[in-house]
Amino acid sequence: MRRIGVVVNPIAGMGGRVGLKGTDGKVDEARERGAEPRAPERARAALDALAGTGASVEVLAFGGPMGEDAARAAGFDPVVVGAPTGSEDGETTAADTRAAVRAFAERDADLILFVGGDGTAVDVAETLADLDGEIPILGVPAGVKIYSSVFAVRPREAGIVAASFDEVETGEVNDVDEDAYRAQEVSTELRAIAETPVAEQRQASKQTGGGSVATLAEGVAEEVEPGVTYVLGPGGTVGAIKAELGFEGTPLGVDVWRADADGERGDGSGPTGEVVVRDGSAAEIEAALGERNVVVVSPIGGQGFVFGRGNQQISPAVIRRSTVEVVATRAKLDGLDALRVDTGDPDLDESLRGWHRVRVGRYERRLVGIE
Repeated sequence: MRRIGVVVNPIAGMGGRVGLKGTDGKVDEARERGAEPRAPERARAALDALAGTGASVEVLAFGGPMGEDAARAAGFDPVVVGAPTGSEDGETTAADTRAAVRAFAERDADLILFVGGDGTAVDVAETLADLDGEIPILGVPAGVKIYSSVFAVRPREAGIVAASFDEVETGEVNDVDEDAYRAQEVSTELRAIAETPVAEQRQASKQTGGGSVATLAEGVAEEVEPGVTYVLGPGGTVGAIKAELGFEGTPLGVDVWRADADGERGDGSGPTGEVVVRDGSAAEIEAALGERNVVVVSPIGGQGFVFGRGNQQISPAVIRRSTVEVVATRAKLDGLDALRVDTGDPDLDESLRGWHRVRVGRYERRLVGIE
């Protein structure tokens, strides 16, 4: 029987939909913007998949919203190893996560299945390192930005891997300075190396793409249609498209630009239009949509995610009302084994899977599968 310790960061990912690019120190602001907890439903999805495998497992869980609730909802009768003490305002804390990990280690867990983002991964991995522990860890992705390679690609896959893995390998645990991230700077730090299951359904650590995107950006600008609203995702590739459209975009946020009904810039260099939302939340982006909309995104290098990592502001509601255009350099695509989606809406994910024509140059497109 495999013994699996389950710990959930209940507030992980709350800042994503509302454009905060993270939740550290921003829980109250996220709630004021209408954010709702994301981690509990993703924990439940992973544990439902774990239960569905029929594997013989014993679930250890931290109390209440930190694992016990999701485990019981999935049909398990967990061994509750402790409860969160929380902070003065009732929120669970990193100290609670670390206490859970110590409790799992004391009970010789075979795997720690955690639900959260990179910050949660750091808490888990660093605690194990302090204990000189070699328990493998596997993340259920629920945070805003996930740069570490100890996460499954989606919640369901996390449950399946937890039940079925046979081998482990080392994975990187990276973290991002969220204040710098909100200021449009990516400052990553390798915080730990941890044992993690060997599985195709585990994501790679994030890498940055290279190569010129100038011709690709020119091609997008040339094909802009009058009156169409363009939702432009984060990243350097889409950033070059924003520059080609005549404005300085938000490097790590989502901007909305609408083409004029007619006309080009006076120098004939491209279409005219206006920025209608800069660094928008999901609600702001949806409110800005027009009659015809195009979402332009580029996959994350090394991972292949088109939706669900760093661009949760492009919500399922926005995607359903839009045409999706994926852009990437040839070098970035050559470094990917697949493109992936994790919108949080399983039906939408399923509809997005299949073959897509990805723009890789001014005119050239490559047929690539989304899994």
